[in-house]
Formats: sequence, C-alpha cells, structure tokens
Amino acid sequence: MTKSGPKKMRAYVLIETAPGKTKSVKGTDSTVVNLDAVTGPFDFIAVVEGTTLDAVGRLVTDEIGSIDGVTRTTTCLAVAIG
Repeated sequence: MTKSGPKKMRAYVLIETAPGKTKSVKGTDSTVVNLDAVTGPFDFIAVVEGTTLDAVGRLVTDEIGSIDGVTRTTTCLAVAIG
C-alpha cells in the first residue's frame, strides 16, 4: 500500500453562461482541475477539487458563480461506491 497525500473532494460543475461570455477560474483552497466547453444544455463542465466540501462550495459560489456571464451552476459531487 502506497502512502498518498491528503484526500481531496472532487466535483463536477455544470455551468450555464450568457451568450458570448467565456472565462477561466482558479481558487485557493480548491482549484479547477479541468474546464471543457460542451454542447447540450450546459456550456461548460468544470472538474474541481478541494481540501474540504466547504472549500469546493466556496469555489463554486464565490469564484465560478460570481463570474460575469455565468447564469447558473449545478454541482455534482463525486462519491466512492463500494
């Protein structure tokens, strides 16, 4: 068994934006690991990680949600099954 660093919370953030608005985001206690523009009902899907659930929540509400042009976010927490 290998020793690894502290476990991080991971979430997928589905982002809707106003037409013509695109930006990237970064946090401090949590960070955007990947950001993809997608087709369908959402404009972007971000993979975010944080040290705690609160850190992920702050990234989504304070950083992503406050970007000019972001109209709505839906956050899906990744969970371990089994």
